[in-house]
Parts: sequence; structure tokens; C-alpha cells
Amino acid sequence: MIEVIIAGAAGRMGMRLVRAVQQSGDAMLGAAFERPGHPLVGEDAGLAAGVGSLGVSISDALESVAATGRVLIDFTSPEATMRHLRVAADRGLGAVVGTTGFSAGMLAGIREMCREIGCVLSPNMSVGMNVMFNAVGDLAAALGPGYDMEIVEIHHRLKKDAPSGTAVRLAEVLAGAAGRTLEDSAVYARRGITGARSDQEIGIQSLRGGDVTGEHTVLFLGNGERLEMTHRAHSRDNFAHGALRAALWVVDRPPGLYDMHDVLGLGGG
Repeated sequence: MIEVIIAGAAGRMGMRLVRAVQQSGDAMLGAAFERPGHPLVGEDAGLAAGVGSLGVSISDALESVAATGRVLIDFTSPEATMRHLRVAADRGLGAVVGTTGFSAGMLAGIREMCREIGCVLSPNMSVGMNVMFNAVGDLAAALGPGYDMEIVEIHHRLKKDAPSGTAVRLAEVLAGAAGRTLEDSAVYARRGITGARSDQEIGIQSLRGGDVTGEHTVLFLGNGERLEMTHRAHSRDNFAHGALRAALWVVDRPPGLYDMHDVLGLGGG
């Protein structure tokens, strides 16, 4: 049984992760923690997640519970995740990170810390979404330059970053398949007299509202036809189960930065 430590254990994803671990036959909850001052600090993590008492109280710091687990799962915020990864590197914990919104400097810092630990970093832990990453690259390469490429993503009204990390990753895959760079291709909004669309653009549009867990559509628009591929997440459970799968995979890996393509053996990540 692999002992898992869950960051942000009283949040929307944290509670899903607690449930996924509780249902697993290969993992157990080693520890759970929240930010200092959170109202559920000190409460049983299982009770907070609605799965019954697990005998694991929610702590207010990773440092105090790091010795009780082998791998950290973190879906919190960029700043918090950076602090947690530093502790994980110091204590020799494996890590799985589903946080999005990192700056270029933060990503460089993560790569540096992964010289010391194994870490799976992915903007989307869903198995289906990671298959889609591969599929849209194949489609872009097969369809060729005669098709315009656009991405539309929809998330709940509380999501803080835009575009989503998943949308950015989709755009990176499309750009790579088309022999372009995201920096030179991405168009994040259109307004006013923009002129005709260039052949090099990859549009990324973000919609926010309601309680949408996550929806991503890639459109390939040619003359006389349109091809669309859509992934819809119906709940956060698929992210939680994918993250747990990554945690079980990474715990015995050598130091390095991995992604879900590595975990799933998809290649091309």
C-alpha cells in the first residue's frame, strides 16, 4: 500500500482525491493538509470528504506530515504548489501536480526541483483528455495547412486562470504538429477590426460560467467542411483517479519531470 499525502484536502479536488484513495486497493491516505487557518484543520479528512472516519486529521502544513507518506498529490495554486514541491524535494517525496497557471519562471523552478524527485506534472489528469492530446496532433498533421485550428474551452465560474492549462497544452500540440510555435501562433481574443484571419493563427477562447467541470473543443475548419473533437468532463472524479494512477506510477521512478503520457505509455508527450 502506497501512503499518499493530499494537499488542499478540504477543497473540491482534495475531497475527490481523498475519496479516490479510500476506494483504492493499492493506496492509503498517509496524510492530508490545508492552508493554515482553514476551518477544517484538525478535522478527520475522511469525514470532511464524506467517506467516513479515516483516522487522518487535516494538518496545516506539509512539513509536519511529510514523514507519513511517499507521494504528494497537489491541486492547489501555483504559489502554494511551489512551496509544497520544495518540501517534497527536501524530504524525498514523489509528487503529482495538477495545478495550472504556472509562470515560465515557476516551470523552470519545477524542472530544477525534479532533479531531486520524480514528479508527474500535467494540466489534465484525465485518461481521455491525454488520448485527445495525441489525437489532435495526428489530425493536425494529417489535415495539413488547409485547415484553420481553433480551441474553445469552458469552465466553472470560480476558475481563476484563463486559458485553461489544458487548452494551452492542446494549442502547443497543434502548433508542434503544424511546425509552428505557440508564441507565434496563439490568438487569445478577437475584437473590433482585426483583419482577415492569418493561416498561422491558433485561436484559444475561454468561456466561464456555472458549474462546468471542464469542456475542451478543437475545431479544424476547412473549405466546405469542419471537423470537431470535444472532451467533456462530467465530474472531477476522472481527474482524481488519473492523479492517483500517476501517484502509484511515479513513486518508484528515478528523479525527473514526467507527464501523463509517460504514466499511460502513450508516447509523444
